[in-house]
Amino acid sequence: MGEIRLHEGELNVMELLWSNKALAAKDIAKIIKEYIGWEKNTTYTVIKRLINKGAIIREDPGFICRADITKAEIQKVETQALLNQLYNGSISNFISDYLFKCELSSVDIDMLQKIISDNK
Repeated sequence: MGEIRLHEGELNVMELLWSNKALAAKDIAKIIKEYIGWEKNTTYTVIKRLINKGAIIREDPGFICRADITKAEIQKVETQALLNQLYNGSISNFISDYLFKCELSSVDIDMLQKIISDNK
């Protein structure tokens, strides 16, 4: 399967599936309507797009939807896309820029040092 990129609306639907494992499309539409305000047709359009991208598997009867890609896979792809777009693909440029602009607690600093140590 190729790299799957998701926009914010698609991520809303995927978050539901990652949390619930499987949901009927009608239930996804009800939840999305309540929390985001989308109409049923909008939700169904997004679900169809996710099926076409290979992010969701549809099962019958009942138009049951299941995620066919993990959240970790999407996080990896989207993180790399962000790094490529804003930091020329450099994690060190991102970390340097981010750390320069924020204050870290001693706990955060200790955790980052441990992560770096563990990855040497």
